[in-house]
Amino acid sequence: MNPSQNLAPKTVASSIVREQVYMVFPNDLNSNDTVFGGLIMAHMDRLAAVVADRHAGGVTVTVSVDAVHFMAPARRGDVLVMHAAVNRAWRSSMEVGVRVEAESIGGGERRHILSAYLTFVAVDPEGKPRPVPPLVSETADEKRRYAEADLRRANRLQNAEELKRLRAAGVASA
Repeated sequence: MNPSQNLAPKTVASSIVREQVYMVFPNDLNSNDTVFGGLIMAHMDRLAAVVADRHAGGVTVTVSVDAVHFMAPARRGDVLVMHAAVNRAWRSSMEVGVRVEAESIGGGERRHILSAYLTFVAVDPEGKPRPVPPLVSETADEKRRYAEADLRRANRLQNAEELKRLRAAGVASA
């Protein structure tokens, strides 16, 4: 029996962060006057960790970040608006999706600048994986993200197996 089945299921809404804002200042910019991608990624990882910890009811660790898509730059004078939610939970891991938008100071139209998917594993005090509650998807959007998360996980696992096979065969990596 799956130990996570003994845990009470949680909804996406129970751990979601709908809007976390960050005002861009000059020290956040690169020589192109756009925000450092690494700065956005650090904020994204922290926000996703809050969501994962809430869902797991305790400490989680980031185990992978995939499908980071920078679609547009954030610039001087922008405010970053970040959203994060659990897309799917498995036995001890979960996928958290993050969307980052930018808007000019004072409001106005938001531009979608980044989307990413992070995988977290819940850990016990010894750092060993522990079960997480099942996720209940309620809306059509949540159900779509739930299905997409399983596809991304299957791709990650298949990719990991292929890399192991290549390494075992002695194929040189780039």
